[in-house]
Amino acid sequence: MPASNIPSIQPNQILVQRTQMGGSESYIGTVTLQWLADRVKYASEMSLLSEQYQPQERNIEIDSDTIEVIQQRPLDWTRQAALVQYLAGRTTHKFPPVLVTIDRAWIDNIHAPEWGRGGKATESAAIFTALDGNEHFGLLDVGESVRIYALDGQHRLMGVQGLMELLSTGELARYNKDRDPVGRKINRSELSTSDEYLESLPQETIGIEFISAVVFGETQLAARRRIRSIFVHVNLMAVALSKGQLAQLDENDGFAIVARNIAVNHPLLKDTHGRKPRVNWDSATVATKTTVLTTLQALQDMAAKYLQYQFPNWKPKAQKGLVPLRPESAELESGIAAFSALFDRISQFTSFGRLKGENTPQLRRFSFEPGGGEGHILFRPVGQVAFAQGVGMAVFKKQMAETEVFRKLDRYDADGGFSQINTPQSLWYGILYDPNKQRILVSGRDLAAKLIVYLLGGVDNDFDRAELRRQVAEARSIGEYAMSFEGKLVTPKEVGLPPVLK
Repeated sequence: MPASNIPSIQPNQILVQRTQMGGSESYIGTVTLQWLADRVKYASEMSLLSEQYQPQERNIEIDSDTIEVIQQRPLDWTRQAALVQYLAGRTTHKFPPVLVTIDRAWIDNIHAPEWGRGGKATESAAIFTALDGNEHFGLLDVGESVRIYALDGQHRLMGVQGLMELLSTGELARYNKDRDPVGRKINRSELSTSDEYLESLPQETIGIEFISAVVFGETQLAARRRIRSIFVHVNLMAVALSKGQLAQLDENDGFAIVARNIAVNHPLLKDTHGRKPRVNWDSATVATKTTVLTTLQALQDMAAKYLQYQFPNWKPKAQKGLVPLRPESAELESGIAAFSALFDRISQFTSFGRLKGENTPQLRRFSFEPGGGEGHILFRPVGQVAFAQGVGMAVFKKQMAETEVFRKLDRYDADGGFSQINTPQSLWYGILYDPNKQRILVSGRDLAAKLIVYLLGGVDNDFDRAELRRQVAEARSIGEYAMSFEGKLVTPKEVGLPPVLK
């Protein structure tokens, strides 16, 4: 286009280059740090999530109502001071581009005229006016009616906003992770850089990439899944999220999708009025005094171990780190049904029936801990995963009758077989319990799963039984001796295996 025909750029427009990658269209441009601080908000501030939005931390409270819509991992406000000092105190600073979404008010209202037949958008949230014949360059509408949220670059935004606050007020508070002020404030006068340099910072420019929150022909659900998937993919290629955070967000891993569904919908786990939550959505561990039953990460691991024989293609095998493809809806429904059935069976166990009258910590604690406890492996995440792994192997690999498998395990549970794992009489002593350090032993999970298959009569080869006995004796060894099931020190060869369940 001749220079004379190029329209002037209006204040509500940004000159951008249109790009396309992996089926996603985006627009790349530059903005000043002042514009970024003023116009871009945190993803957790989207009106879609407003009911669970925590204004002070600018985070979302994670519970069963938000798990299916949350789009951002929690912000760590302890990082703001360091980022501001980096920008203000180091003249060679550099931030990577920020990835943002363009959002409009009509997106939240499913009855808006922009949602057409079948709930499909009749227009894109991003309005792009091409300036060349190939539609590679043009102007992007970023007027005041456009809402812009950081999808990747939350902490960069936090740093830039903190910098603007420091420049305008002369000081900036230091925060803990929950955004409570701690310690001494940062004072502008203490910075080693000149006033002239500091005053130039708001006009520095940073790269920015816009993606549309909704594109033409997309439903609200499809748009949400696309945005979540982009967030997970971006973070897999950058700083790794915790497994719990990935399980919350992942729209591609079939096991994560199944785990979230069970956590939200199964009667044993879902949030119920008058009952404390039973799922820890973020952390990988269960604290001694907590009333939660399991973690979202443990549920994902359980799903992966239990369903791996039915759905071997849900995880890429060839190269570690590849993002799996989202399974077909029919497969997901089948996986959810199978995993839900597992929890239906577990819910009928004698020990889980006692949950109505006892707190979870009483069933989880070791007998020597304050208040005493039952030391039950099914109230520990590692025990839950080992159980799902063993039962999955027995039912789907060994083709054992599911009804018979759970009949035996229910009786075993009622007889205390899964309890008191910190005592030598327990099969799980030295395997899921470390008697030296008096704590759970995560490394024994695979052996515990094999023992569940053995108890069910699934180890019918003499060599396999001998090898299993050797591994159990080794796990219970103390120097040149081993702890027998009677609580006596014997030679490792004297440690046998308990009888199989009848």
